[in-house]
Formats: sequence, structure tokens, C-alpha cells
Amino acid sequence: MGPGTARARWWPWLLLAAAVFVADQWTKQWILDHYQHGDATVVTSFFNIVRAHNPGAAFSFLAGASGWQRWFFTAIGVGAAVFIVWLLRAHAGQRLFSLALTLILGGAIGNVVDRLQHGYVVDFLDFHWAGWHFPAFNIADSGITVGAVLLILDELRRMRRGR
Repeated sequence: MGPGTARARWWPWLLLAAAVFVADQWTKQWILDHYQHGDATVVTSFFNIVRAHNPGAAFSFLAGASGWQRWFFTAIGVGAAVFIVWLLRAHAGQRLFSLALTLILGGAIGNVVDRLQHGYVVDFLDFHWAGWHFPAFNIADSGITVGAVLLILDELRRMRRGR
């Protein structure tokens, strides 16, 4: 297989990552255009649409820091994106592994763009039940989470095949 053929195989994964990124950015822009910070709309007894700003990472980790975390998490996101693209080029034929990486890539870039544009990540999906609230999140976070779960499943499958 020549270099052009191998390269062509990984482009569909980049297109899927771009679709995750576009969906994430479009939904966040819609929230920014229609909600003020802190506004919420009750959708069901367990789900709200909200506008929340998260200057930290997952579960608002380091949200209260003095501002350095913006650049720290941006650097981590950019570094992860570069590493993921390298992995996709090398492993494009491994479907589950590549799908996992693709979802993480689209989400990571979506949150990096938020940090660069706003200094925080826009969150808007708010699930709750019986007084318990899960931290608000977005499409990018969903892609990262589903991708991480798929990476674990891929590794478990790989381990089972190795027995």
C-alpha cells in the first residue's frame, strides 16, 4: 500500500472529528445567543438547558484558580489533539480505536476553541434527579466521555483476544 492510500484512510476520521467540533460549536453559539449566564429552561423533570461557564476542567476542576488554568488546559487540549492525529494516521484501520480517538479529538478541539475565545467552556446540558445535580456539560464533553469509554472497550477487547 502506497503512502497516498494509507493517508486517505485516516481522512474520514478527521471529517467525523470535524462534525463533532461543528455540532459542539453550533450548539454553544446557540446557547450564547439565546441565554444569559445562569439562565435555565426546564425541559423535563430531570433535564434543563442552562448557560454555564466553566473556566476549569471536568467537574469544574481548578475553576477557582487565578486564570493560569485557561492556558494550561488549552495546552493540554492542543497537545492531545496533535497526539491523537498522529495516532489516527498510524492506526486508521482500527475502527473502534479510531472512532474513540475521533470523538475525543472533536471534543478536545471544541473546548480549546472555547477557552481561546471566551476564557471558559460553555456548558448547557444539565441533568438532575431527586436533588442530585450532575455538573452541566456540552457536546464536546460528551464526545470526550464516549470516546474514553470506547477506548476502554477497545483495550478490553484487545486483552481478550490476547488470551
